[in-house]
Amino acid sequence: MSATGHGVETASAPVPVPAKASSHHVFSSLRSRYLAGTLSVVGGLLAWEIVSRFLISNALFLAAPSQIAVAIYNLAVSGELWHHMGISAVEFAFGYVIASVLGIALGVAMASSVTAKQALQPWVSGLYATPTIALAPLFILWLGIGIWSKVIVVISLVLFPVTINTEAGLRTTSERLIEMLRSFGATKRQIFYKISLPSALPFILTGLKLGIGRGLIGVVVAELFGSRAGLGRLISQSADAFNMPELFAGVVILAIAGIVMTAGFGWLEERLVPWTRD
Repeated sequence: MSATGHGVETASAPVPVPAKASSHHVFSSLRSRYLAGTLSVVGGLLAWEIVSRFLISNALFLAAPSQIAVAIYNLAVSGELWHHMGISAVEFAFGYVIASVLGIALGVAMASSVTAKQALQPWVSGLYATPTIALAPLFILWLGIGIWSKVIVVISLVLFPVTINTEAGLRTTSERLIEMLRSFGATKRQIFYKISLPSALPFILTGLKLGIGRGLIGVVVAELFGSRAGLGRLISQSADAFNMPELFAGVVILAIAGIVMTAGFGWLEERLVPWTRD
């Protein structure tokens, strides 16, 4: 509202923002956010191509990105790539989901009960320090070369980062906030969902992101020890045949899967815990 010379107040209309300026702002924001990463990837691939073409020209030792792209295309056209990806994806998904649910449950139990903490801490510390990958042949011996031996390996690698981060997140909850809610008559359930869980959510998401890489490693290693199909099997077959383009094709697919899933968790973190952003 503004006052005129005759004492009459008039409403000042909002100044419209030009659509062109708004779109320019969005483009600038996206460019500043992804430009460095894009240039880093492009520069790395270009350096890789130059090294593999001119410095290490023997294809038995190193495949160029262009050769890997051709190998991925050929595997995709033949359908072999989709078969291997499907098997590995199912193994990873089952193991990751089961480990995530169990890890969050164990973390909540350890943070909520001193008895549970004392009972579970030795197991968590001991098994987390155990080279679980070395036990993969034993899991395959017990469960065969089917899907469940790989699922167990993934669970054993993903479970403990999720458990440890969940417990750490719940223990960092502000005691002042908890006491304040208690003074207003809040129940334990209300305190957990209103204070403890939101406070621990960034830690839980960090544990889940750490589990992605460990889970993918578990799938590949388990498949290397014994499997009928999967990206680990593709890598093993390619290594035996000295087929570097197909070997690197499997590795690149796994790397892309890790990047995409980690980026997905980053997007989810921005939506669920926006207060953690700088």
